[in-house]
Amino acid sequence: MAEFSKLLTKTDIQKRLSLPTKFFKPPPSFKGSHVQDLQAIDESGFVWSFQCSTRKKGHPKPVLSKGWLAFARHKELKNGDRVKFLKEKHQIVPATPLYRIETEREIKIFGVIFGYSPIVAPFHE
Repeated sequence: MAEFSKLLTKTDIQKRLSLPTKFFKPPPSFKGSHVQDLQAIDESGFVWSFQCSTRKKGHPKPVLSKGWLAFARHKELKNGDRVKFLKEKHQIVPATPLYRIETEREIKIFGVIFGYSPIVAPFHE
């Protein structure tokens, strides 16, 4: 199971989420395009659809744009929150990756960070 974890920045919350290239091993097949759809299941079992794209020129760093901002708003993500993507083997279609997405907020007491707690968002309709 591959894992990617990131503390979110203002850019991640307001524009797009940058992903490390090494998370996609093997790299996704963009089939001549620089855009691909990616689906991830959150803690409540809801399936989110994101658009993953890479730059057309230069270093092909993947980013999530379309769908990501709706996710960030729904979860009420803030600067310093943590997002985790976990890539697992799909039981039904082994060639298709299965992603889980988890969000966490730091637990601070008197300015000291004690760890992170899952963000429980309102029910998604």
